Amino acid sequence: MTKAAAHSAKFVIAEVNPKMPRAHGDAFIHISKLDVIVPVDYHLPEVHMSGETNEVTENIADYVASLIPNGATLQTGIGAIPDAVLKRLTNHKDLGIHTELFSDGIIELVKQGVINGEKKSIHFGKIVAGFMLGTQALYDFADDNPQIEMHPTEYVNDPFIIAQNNKMVAINSAIEIDLTGQVCADSIGTKFYSGVGGQIDFIYGASRSKGGVPIIALPSKLVKGDKSFSKIVPMLKAGAGVTTSRNHVRYVVTEHGIADLYGKTIRQRAEALINVADPEFRDELTVKARELNYI
Repeated sequence: MTKAAAHSAKFVIAEVNPKMPRAHGDAFIHISKLDVIVPVDYHLPEVHMSGETNEVTENIADYVASLIPNGATLQTGIGAIPDAVLKRLTNHKDLGIHTELFSDGIIELVKQGVINGEKKSIHFGKIVAGFMLGTQALYDFADDNPQIEMHPTEYVNDPFIIAQNNKMVAINSAIEIDLTGQVCADSIGTKFYSGVGGQIDFIYGASRSKGGVPIIALPSKLVKGDKSFSKIVPMLKAGAGVTTSRNHVRYVVTEHGIADLYGKTIRQRAEALINVADPEFRDELTVKARELNYI
């Protein structure tokens, strides 16, 4: 978003940091557009993935990886599930990247030749992203790397650009999903937890893509102390926002399996989502679904 802000601002102050990777793509601002230049020399923020995982994450990653075809273009983020998915793609071929955010997880796949962009239908051979966040190893890898192109968010997240990538795979998560397939990803009831990010952009773009695979992946329950809460619910909490509508959701993946909602009736959707909910809550969800006349 920085470039768009700089182009629209009346006064632009730029920090110039020799530790910033030099990025290719549409990532340059001409010096004539800067009003003030502030030389700095500090290390960039780093996010170190702990590498810790658990059985739930591993099972989700297995199911997600099974949906990814050779020649796919991926949108992934940062976190345990995307990282675990990437580790399962070492036997895939000709993968590409078109993503809002990328992190260290792609580096090894690029080095192995798994991510080469050779089947991409736009930006052939290029890793396209809006921003990166990871360790210094990532920043060193990206520095002056012609394989990586950074572009403004209004381009990277444009669903009609995303959809031009054949076999576009979008992997996103959620706070909760109701039995019709509505996804809430930014609030817990009326309490805002995060922003919506690019979820709807990429889910919609992948839905329009030829051979696209839109995925919502999440654990089936949240455990707090000695209590657990289902993340698949009869209805979203009062005040919760719908980040992604039921009309755009295809695959919902939990550690218990894959629910394919494409072209399904409300009854079929509810049944499929109950089947991937945690067993602890399936009977309760079934009762609620009957009360709501879903099944």
